[in-house]
Amino acid sequence: MTQASPALVLAERAVPRYTSYPTAPQFTPPVDEAVARRWLGGLDRDASLSLYLHVPYCRVICHYCGCNTKATRKDEPVIAYADLLSREIELVAAATPARRVRHIHWGGGTPSILGPELLRKLGAELASRFEIASDAEHAIELDPRLVDDRLAEALAEIGVGRVSFGVQDLNPHVQEAIGRVQPFDVVVKATEAVRRVGIGAINFDLMYGLPHQSLKDVEHTARVAASLAPSRLAVFGYAHVPWFKANQKLISTEALPGAAERMQQAAVSRGVLESEGYEAIGLDHMARPDDPLAVAARTGMLRRNFQGYTTDAADALLGFGASAIGFLGRGFVQNATDTAGWSRAVEAGRLPIVRGIPMSADDHLRSRVIERLMCDFEVDFGAEAEDCFGRPDVLDGAFPALSDLVARGVVVMDGRVVRMLPEARDFVRLAAAAFDAYLPQSEARHSVAV
Repeated sequence: MTQASPALVLAERAVPRYTSYPTAPQFTPPVDEAVARRWLGGLDRDASLSLYLHVPYCRVICHYCGCNTKATRKDEPVIAYADLLSREIELVAAATPARRVRHIHWGGGTPSILGPELLRKLGAELASRFEIASDAEHAIELDPRLVDDRLAEALAEIGVGRVSFGVQDLNPHVQEAIGRVQPFDVVVKATEAVRRVGIGAINFDLMYGLPHQSLKDVEHTARVAASLAPSRLAVFGYAHVPWFKANQKLISTEALPGAAERMQQAAVSRGVLESEGYEAIGLDHMARPDDPLAVAARTGMLRRNFQGYTTDAADALLGFGASAIGFLGRGFVQNATDTAGWSRAVEAGRLPIVRGIPMSADDHLRSRVIERLMCDFEVDFGAEAEDCFGRPDVLDGAFPALSDLVARGVVVMDGRVVRMLPEARDFVRLAAAAFDAYLPQSEARHSVAV
């Protein structure tokens, strides 16, 4: 990008993150339990599965959080939720012949709020209902403040081999501003605890664009985080969406860095981590060269789903818990987002599906093109269209938007091959949006591009 002002204009455009296509705002109620049961029943017995378990509870809600979660100081709601999660696992398993599990991911909220015994119970439930491959990737998101030796031992017992620690920022004044005071020694102790039990695949989540966060703060966080030698780091831009998440109203817009500084922060963080030996993966991940994510990126096998960049190539994704999203081959499904609605459905023996979207052949094509662009920064959309429809011009409606990005120095075109310029890869979501057939009519509000 040679000119600052056009870059800033692009950075402030609001577009989806494209962890799926069609994106979640397009999900509608006509996709319900009956539809989900048909799709689940239609999965092949040998289809590979990815399982996602959502735990929508935290002890305290951080100011920046955009997740579907709520705060609880009591254990009773968590225990009741775990019991119903076990019941939902039983219901879903009974609805599909598919059994072969290749990936498991626990998200939230704070999944570790379940504690050792409930994690063991749910782990046993999964193992009794599905065939979990011996080399399946089993990952969980953790709050370092809630990790001790007992929890680490339980994670190892149920087969967890990868953990993601929410680090965010390691500067005290920024931690105060985001409502997440978490001294570095807490992160050190949590990291040591999981390594002692043999969990060596460790991810750190970092954030830029936070209130009162400077370039120096971002550089310090990246360098100190790298000193613990995690396998991967995700460097996310804070998405300020107070109209969607009321807790973010605790963050003053005036305290947030502007678009120019956000771009600089992203570049500084990436530069520090590259100097520490990490490779840039996709839009916002960094990994050691020998990490499976880095290998997948180099070999064109990188994937993208609701957990971000991944090696997960399963045929279907089964989602458990309030708000969990699944992909069942023929389309996406989503559980009730409110815990009460989800609970009532499961208690009644019903799948708690309340919305989703069936995928047309056109959707499948656009999904492939968007995923490859988000993962590889390059795609031959003519070849993809030829493969799906027998003609290369199906997606030619994207040319006007792509031509604008060519003029702005973001992408280059060679026929129907579109490639992000290396210095403009932060804008890949804008290039992906050129292939989004729903976006022009969508009323959904999205976060800024960078």
